[in-house]
Amino acid sequence: MSEKEEQDQSMNDGPSKPAMREALVAAAFELFLERGFEQTTVDDIVSLAGVGRRSFFRYFPAKEDVVFPDHERSLAEMTEFLESGTGEEDPVRHACDAARLVLRMYAEQPSFSVQRYRLTRKVPGLRAYELSVVWRYEHTLAAYLRGRFADRPDGPLRADVIAAAVVSAHNHALRTWLRSGGESDWVAEVDAAMAFVTGTWGERQGDAADGESDDVVVLVASRRAPLWRMVQGIESALGADARQV
Repeated sequence: MSEKEEQDQSMNDGPSKPAMREALVAAAFELFLERGFEQTTVDDIVSLAGVGRRSFFRYFPAKEDVVFPDHERSLAEMTEFLESGTGEEDPVRHACDAARLVLRMYAEQPSFSVQRYRLTRKVPGLRAYELSVVWRYEHTLAAYLRGRFADRPDGPLRADVIAAAVVSAHNHALRTWLRSGGESDWVAEVDAAMAFVTGTWGERQGDAADGESDDVVVLVASRRAPLWRMVQGIESALGADARQV
């Protein structure tokens, strides 16, 4: 396609922009799988897609970006979701729900996601690029949690640790699903992973309300003392609460 033809098309490609973008991604992956990522050039991609180089760079800053075409949208959706909170919800649970949006993005196109996973395993440069994308998700989650934990002395530390935990749990669920070829139940995978994070770091009923910690009772008894006497000693120490259990 000549530069003049490309310019003419660009003036009328409003509705066709998504289609052109998808055509570029489809052409790129066809060539990546056939020739390999390193052996495929941008010129090869635009030639197969039937567009010019300027069209490619209108959508993708570099060849690596065509491998991860939906992450900018996904990151924007995550940020919007985090900002939509009322401030009353459990911040850890809210962060976990935000991470679910990312896995849902992968699950919308299982075949493409599995192909990308296999490709990134083979190309070190793509793996490094993917890690930079993951860092942006973690940074976004940490920024949200820092705001929610601003009144705690350990707020920054807690925010960074929990953000890393959310991302690690999400990636565990994602990789499990991808290794199955997209055949396993991704909802169950992410539910289990996020439940682990919320169970470890989430707010428990009553923790924030009264600020009291559980009592610890230490019973000292003779090794020869009967069991009933030990139980009686514990009940005596705990008082009425033990007898209501």
